[in-house]
Amino acid sequence: MLNLSGKNALVTGIANNRSIAWGIAQQLHKAGANLGITYLPDDKGKMEKKVSELVEPLSPSLFLPCNVENDEQIQSTFETIRQEWGKIDILVHCLAFAKKEDLTGGFSQTSRSGFNTALEVSTYSLVQLSGAAKPLMTEGGSIITLTYLGAVRAIPNYNVMGVAKAGLEASVRYLAAELGPENIRVNGISAGPIRTLASSAVGGILDMIHHVEQVAPLRRTVTQLEVGNTAAFLCSDLASGITGQILYVDAGYEIMGM
Repeated sequence: MLNLSGKNALVTGIANNRSIAWGIAQQLHKAGANLGITYLPDDKGKMEKKVSELVEPLSPSLFLPCNVENDEQIQSTFETIRQEWGKIDILVHCLAFAKKEDLTGGFSQTSRSGFNTALEVSTYSLVQLSGAAKPLMTEGGSIITLTYLGAVRAIPNYNVMGVAKAGLEASVRYLAAELGPENIRVNGISAGPIRTLASSAVGGILDMIHHVEQVAPLRRTVTQLEVGNTAAFLCSDLASGITGQILYVDAGYEIMGM
């Protein structure tokens, strides 16, 4: 039986009730995990209010601002975890961002600043958060990140994000190799296209979803909760022998040639 009771889990990347991170947080809570939630702070506090109201039913014991482009906020987040929890067992990384203008047009026209931003937020943040979590995973742990098929195939209007996701998947493998001796497992979930705030920046996202519904073996795309179920499994002792892997949760679309 999947049981995460007694596990401390930090979930990043919840923006609204369509976020995949929201689906993951719900399933971790259902399995009994003690949740900590981070949000992206803004000057007007709108995101803090929105996310706080959304996650209230999950009764998170920590609710912290964390902009991964700010080293001090990352340090503050994990120092608070150390003081309040003492240890962390689960880290869920659901962070990705690229400038909209770098997701359209020719990939060769990607701006330097756009390339750097996409890689910093979408890829390097996993490395940095994992490094911060490592000393607090004193009893081993599980680190989960989200990726997409665009990491291994050229997807229209994905451009620099595909490169960022490819780097993310490579980071999963290198982190798994480094952290394995500490009994820390690192895996990625490659989810099928889901309508989220992040995916809305990808041109033609609805066409992509409809295509998956027509072609995927299950003749549909997946839900946030289905991805959440996989994440909960990977965070549990049921997946104790799995690390360094990219698991496709996409209704089987990845296996299809045409």
